[in-house]
Amino acid sequence: MNQTRTLEEMPLGKFHFQMFFYTGGGAFIDGYVIGIIAVALSILQPDFDMSLTVMGLVGMATLIGMFFGGIIGGYLTDIIGRKKMFILDLVVFVIASVLQYFANDATELIILRFILGVAVGADYPIAGTFMAEFSPKKNRGALLGGLVALWYVGYGVSYLVGYLMLALGDDSWRWMLASSAVPALIILLARLKMPESPLWLASKGREKEANAIIQRIFGENVVLSEKLDSTEKTSFMDMFKNGYGKWTVFIALFWTLQISPSFAIATYIPEVLGQFGFADGNKEYLGSAIMSLFYIAGLLPAIYLVEKVGRRPVLVWPFLISAIILTVLGITSNLHMSFAFTITLFVLYGMFNTGMSIHQWIYPNELFPTKIRGTAMGFCTGVSRIGSSISTFLFPMILSKYGLDVTLYICAALFFIGFLVSAVMAPETRNMSLAETSALNKASNNSGSSKNKEMIL
Repeated sequence: MNQTRTLEEMPLGKFHFQMFFYTGGGAFIDGYVIGIIAVALSILQPDFDMSLTVMGLVGMATLIGMFFGGIIGGYLTDIIGRKKMFILDLVVFVIASVLQYFANDATELIILRFILGVAVGADYPIAGTFMAEFSPKKNRGALLGGLVALWYVGYGVSYLVGYLMLALGDDSWRWMLASSAVPALIILLARLKMPESPLWLASKGREKEANAIIQRIFGENVVLSEKLDSTEKTSFMDMFKNGYGKWTVFIALFWTLQISPSFAIATYIPEVLGQFGFADGNKEYLGSAIMSLFYIAGLLPAIYLVEKVGRRPVLVWPFLISAIILTVLGITSNLHMSFAFTITLFVLYGMFNTGMSIHQWIYPNELFPTKIRGTAMGFCTGVSRIGSSISTFLFPMILSKYGLDVTLYICAALFFIGFLVSAVMAPETRNMSLAETSALNKASNNSGSSKNKEMIL
């Protein structure tokens, strides 16, 4: 007689990798959209004769859209289901991507970029909850962190695509922006095969359906969980009640402090490299592509270490190291250092920065129960995008008025604040079930639970 096992006790298998592809497609698309606009901006600026303010609005429109998409999409994900929202958001994305080709002025482009942001923002809470709710507990951190890797793959690919499309001439920016429809359509068709989340079904009192899905995928001796989540009705404000408020504040803070400088630098990296003195022969675009591809290398040790040494150290120390590297870049920005030296520093910054970014998907999906997991993930996504949209809007203005060195010092300061916040607030959730991680707020005062009190730096 085979022993009954729970969904979280199953070994990593083919189905988990399929789910990783289905959910990670949204992260790939997000990275692609953010990256391709950085290349396209410098090409389309003469076409639309955009001021720095308008350029800032184009750059931040997607991020503002993600605020609304994350908050609304996350809540609807907990209300109507993961799969329905997963399909709808990509339909919207494909349509808006194609329409970018036909934009006649900056206003139309800003509107379309905003719509794209709504769709991408909605995808974050759906993808994260899906992956978390199907993952084995021993591999959950690596799988969730791996979704971030696909963000950087999309970001790096966008720069290569944009670099190659420069040869298309004055209208190359139209093809660049419309090209995001291609990966979106592929992922949309793949997602039609996905099942609904068993944990979400169980949270709505549909335990029989939940176990039927699990047993169809994994076999008759696999069940949902030893302890099912509450079937209480989802409320938007629940993420601020019953001790969950501190996690909402922590996640929103560290996420915002991590991506605000990151997105601003990423959006305008060709201009930044140009101010370092590398504006001849499209070197700034080639450098951007090289940096983006190397950034992915920082994720590999982070994905490994997050399961071996824990969540906390993989978040805390990269914040500090990123701050130090950007400070050095600020100091050397006017010293006419070599292309290799500057790119090496940016690569090191990017590797540590991308390494810690895996927590954007891990902590929100581990620290909240099923009934508000999507809502909390969406809210924190939205708040982080407000911060990143403001920084993306202000970045070219600060760069123009105060210079590259001051701009980099400000970015370094944000990373240092993130280091302090994480050192004080980050919990340890390694090798815990979702029931255990989502109960950390209740167990934090229990002196008998040494696991929940682990504070490794």
